[in-house]
Amino acid sequence: MMKKFGFLMFFCASTFFNTLNAQADCILGVGITNDSIISDVFQLNEMQNEKLRSFSAELKYRNDLLNIELKNVKNRHPQSNVTELRQLADKYKNVMDSMSRVQSMIDKRMLSLFNSKQYELYRALCKEAARSPFIVVPAVYTDSVNN
Repeated sequence: MMKKFGFLMFFCASTFFNTLNAQADCILGVGITNDSIISDVFQLNEMQNEKLRSFSAELKYRNDLLNIELKNVKNRHPQSNVTELRQLADKYKNVMDSMSRVQSMIDKRMLSLFNSKQYELYRALCKEAARSPFIVVPAVYTDSVNN
């Protein structure tokens, strides 16, 4: 019995420390951060600025739909006992996870348009913030290739 308890305590402690050491994703913040700030920090070219505006609008549209879904979940789901509240919490969490996935998808699309210098700046900022950067392959633009 003591061995099982000791193993359980070891497992819980190791899980706790792994959670503490795990770094969160380093979001770029398209649609959250003002487009002009992202544009200025990363010195985006005109095509990148157009895409940034488009991605920001897409994120807003998708999040508006998900916010409507959140309201519907809250307003339509019974909340009279603990089981129903847990189910409500699970549904709420699923929608919030969807919002997070959409943010990650949009940010990755934008990051894939970065050239290598822009992407390295993003990685450096993530390191400073102790966040895990999204891994993408930076774009190569003909105007930035040395002859």
